Amino acid sequence: MTDSNSIIRLTAAETAAKIASGELTAVQVTEAHLARIEAVDEKVHAFLHVDREGALAQARAVDEKRERGEKLGPLAGVPLALKDIFTTAGVPTTVGSKMLEGWIPPYDATLTRKLKDADVVILGKTNMDEFAMGSSTENSAYGPTGNPWDLTRIPGGSGGGSSAALASFQAPLAIGTDTGGSIRQPAAVTGTVGVKPTYGGVSRYGMVAFSSSLDQGGPCARTVLDAALLHEVIGGHDPLDSTSIDAPVPPVVEAARNGSVAGMRVGVVKQFRGEGYQAGVVQRFDESVELLKELGAEIVELDCPSFDLALSAYYLIAPSECSSNLARFDGLRYGLRTGDDGTHSAEEVTSLTREAGFGDEVKRRIMLGTYALSSGYYDAYYGSAQKVRTLITRDFEKAFEQVDVIVSPTTPTTAFPIGERADDPMAMYLADLCTIPTNLAGNAAMSLPCGLAPEDGLPVGLQIIAPAMQDDRLYKVGAAVEAAFVEKWGHPLLEEAPSL
Repeated sequence: MTDSNSIIRLTAAETAAKIASGELTAVQVTEAHLARIEAVDEKVHAFLHVDREGALAQARAVDEKRERGEKLGPLAGVPLALKDIFTTAGVPTTVGSKMLEGWIPPYDATLTRKLKDADVVILGKTNMDEFAMGSSTENSAYGPTGNPWDLTRIPGGSGGGSSAALASFQAPLAIGTDTGGSIRQPAAVTGTVGVKPTYGGVSRYGMVAFSSSLDQGGPCARTVLDAALLHEVIGGHDPLDSTSIDAPVPPVVEAARNGSVAGMRVGVVKQFRGEGYQAGVVQRFDESVELLKELGAEIVELDCPSFDLALSAYYLIAPSECSSNLARFDGLRYGLRTGDDGTHSAEEVTSLTREAGFGDEVKRRIMLGTYALSSGYYDAYYGSAQKVRTLITRDFEKAFEQVDVIVSPTTPTTAFPIGERADDPMAMYLADLCTIPTNLAGNAAMSLPCGLAPEDGLPVGLQIIAPAMQDDRLYKVGAAVEAAFVEKWGHPLLEEAPSL
């Protein structure tokens, strides 16, 4: 088991077990993934920065611990790709923007620290839509990432680099963030697993803010169990984050090891289908619902009328919070500074810096949010959107009185071609149609593969939604569905994409 191609195809759980037993060393595993990155990432462009020396140093430390007989954690020595939105001491953190090009943070985000404490090997930082604003990773200031299934198509966004790293076997684990679907939508279009934990379930300290009431970090993997193992590492209360929930992490690993839907009530929301949904996506979703019935679940039809307003509410709330959060990037304190040649005032330097540092999508959202918060428009726009948010939360509460979990397609279509929606922001925003309601309510949700669309042979995602702080239900249902899919149809989603 020293063949690099065999090593990179192991699950994270298998990799950790082989390192713990001494069958593999952490250095061997890390070198195999670094070699894979070197071989394919020029085509995929999943990474913005590869920390080769840092990763090998972490791996050597794991091997030394094992040699000393120290107990290793459940993911010790397993490589991971980290979305470039979490501060990492001594390693560039750009958030996909020219505004922070070359910035080296002096401290670790809480999530980064937890990964290091668990002896997870951080390979590097992954590409993303600038400041996490986008659904395709085309908004990165450093160029788009390709979908390993078809490099001419998008890998989702904003966390397309993390999902592409998984799908191209450059890493067995990754971290993403989800503001309106940026973990789940990339997972769906790359055939991987992505989880948005309950809002506040994973610390946001050290995560560069886009929309503070919506942003949530979470695990990305190729299997449900791997995602659960990573969720357990990164979850938990953090006194440095005022929005962090002071409660134990739900028993996600236990749920993933004991997947079952027998006797569960599973809701299907009528608002999550109709015009704009690709036929193959609907077909695979309907097959998934039938599979859930076969596994012993009771299917309940749900009507959540406020969900139709979620997209509109989100694109007022998120830009409003973004305009506030991004005000700190003024060219005066850190990051990019343009025009500071002695002939411009501080105000002019700030204006020139923002013009040069922010991309078109970020500017669009800042302007939209600033307008929505402006005098005379606050109540009409931002205030109304928050009222809609309350209605959506109430619809979820009513739904969860009737069902244990809700299922839907993760995204209405499979991966679309790079450039197809670049000049049509509204078409781009529709990619998050199914995922946004969960962010507005703060619930937990997962996307996992449910087959390939017959018309284009590209992955389709099944979304599972659970009530807040019931994240273990995601893993219980997800593991059962995953096992049934593998038994019934095999797992083509774990095979190497032909384009590589």
